[in-house]
Amino acid sequence: MRRADRLFQVIQLLRRRHVITAAVIAQELEVSERTVYRDIADLIRSGVPIAGEAGVGYTLRRGFDLPPLMFTEEEIEALVLGTRVVSSWADEGLAKAAESALARIEAALPDSLKARLTGSRLFAPSFHVPQHVAAALSDLRRAIDDRRPTRLDYVDNDGARTERVVRPLGLFFWGNRWTLTAWCELRDDFRDFRLDRIQGMTMLEERFEPEPGKTIEDFFARWEEHE
Repeated sequence: MRRADRLFQVIQLLRRRHVITAAVIAQELEVSERTVYRDIADLIRSGVPIAGEAGVGYTLRRGFDLPPLMFTEEEIEALVLGTRVVSSWADEGLAKAAESALARIEAALPDSLKARLTGSRLFAPSFHVPQHVAAALSDLRRAIDDRRPTRLDYVDNDGARTERVVRPLGLFFWGNRWTLTAWCELRDDFRDFRLDRIQGMTMLEERFEPEPGKTIEDFFARWEEHE
């Protein structure tokens, strides 16, 4: 978690509870109490009216608030629906991030719009995402971010097992399944792989650099040519 995000979360915890200890904050944010003490001190120096002391607890004085965010009602509906889709169909890390983002938005909305967010009637029912698919999604997000070649143990459309070394480029959600778009070293071309057919994967140590003709932008350009 970035420091700026953590400081925001500290303020949110202080707003939700009358008094809260550094130990509780540390547990909620998965950091050390020493880090919480530093964050509290930094927030106080920046002008946030926090009262309390180490070992006793902290509270946020009345009257402090963050500047309100302004969205249209349709923008709020879009944010809620997006969050619910991610919570239902993505991996645990993305689901938690989406819920945290929505909570931050709710906290900063003016009262006139909060009811629109909490009362949204758009839903994305939570069907069970197989554990191995959620794990693959999480690992492949990291492989894409780190530009790590990945060895896939994959079952193709005919049920044949194959091993591919790929450059992961992008993940696509099609309403009921996830696919990986990658540059396949074996086929020397772009290929799509269904995450539910990935039997295992290993991220390799080296990193790949973007090469002309092998990037996600090149994939989209080719896609547009065939539309």
